[in-house]
Amino acid sequence: PVELRHRSTMLSASRALASNAFNRALRVSTGPLTRNMSSVGSGGIPLSGKNFLSISSITPVELRHLLDEAHSLKSMFKANPTPFADPPMKGKSMAMIFEKRSTRTRVSTETGFVKLGGHPLFLSSQDIQLNVNESLYDTSNVLTRFNDIILARVNSNDTIETLGKECGEGKVINALCDLYHPLQTLADLMTLEEVWGRGGIEGKTLAWVGDGNNVIHDLMVGFLYSGGNVNVATPKGYECDARVLKRCDEVTAETGVKLLTTTDAREACTGADVVVTDTWVSMGEEDQYDKKVAEFAGYQVNRELMSAANPGAKFMHCLPRHQEEVDDEVFYDKDVSLVWDEAENRMWTVMAVTMAMSGKTSM
Repeated sequence: PVELRHRSTMLSASRALASNAFNRALRVSTGPLTRNMSSVGSGGIPLSGKNFLSISSITPVELRHLLDEAHSLKSMFKANPTPFADPPMKGKSMAMIFEKRSTRTRVSTETGFVKLGGHPLFLSSQDIQLNVNESLYDTSNVLTRFNDIILARVNSNDTIETLGKECGEGKVINALCDLYHPLQTLADLMTLEEVWGRGGIEGKTLAWVGDGNNVIHDLMVGFLYSGGNVNVATPKGYECDARVLKRCDEVTAETGVKLLTTTDAREACTGADVVVTDTWVSMGEEDQYDKKVAEFAGYQVNRELMSAANPGAKFMHCLPRHQEEVDDEVFYDKDVSLVWDEAENRMWTVMAVTMAMSGKTSM
């Protein structure tokens, strides 16, 4: 059992702080946007027994639960490094498939799962035969015989969808693919709630300045789910995926939140409460560096661009960061930049996902 000290107090505070956002989420999740998805899993806990493939694949109620769980876990472990008398992931193992290298995803996931009592196994593309000499179907069927959870950081969303189909529900976590990066969104939203309070995203505006990539695809949905507005600035030819924009249009139509898309970085930042960017040149695109830097001229986040945002606006970047994306003055300003908290919260949020999928909660 979980150590019960402050448990009821924490849960009451969580419900009170997040009530407005939860009510909004409930209205969305019980409407047509759920697409017949249950908000409560088989174990009575949101996301229990379900895969975590993208923010669009879960409901706002499930998102709210994951954030509350992450806040709870962080508070517990900060107060006591060993808060569980009986670790919830004891006896469970997680296969971590990495086609693409990472610092934050690997370290946060391995460390977090060990904190919960589980055993993570790092498997690079050189360690296993993923679509090489063995079909993905065969690999997924073998891994599910050994491992309770399959976390995959891969090149293609097709791989994620295949794993989700072949491994079954409650098994697969998308740790990044070409279309989505849902774990990063959880960390970003948690970080903002630490600044604005739980449920505090409602009514705020997020500005994205950069490539219409996998990070913003999930972040825009998550921010809209939470009652915020989103402004997205991308150069022509680098717009967000049409399928994700369609999903966002569904959310805005249902809830009244707003989504703006533009090619003007300053327009996107005007009236924003947080400005977010990411790398312009992803892994495998190194040969496009000069071309992209030229096409993203005017998109660097600096004091001039931040001046268009609201007073006290924050800055976020999922890392690794490059000088052309954001200058040192903004990136290292401790009163503006949230990048280090954002990085730390990758651990607490992936821990929350493994807990929820396994039907466990610390609350």
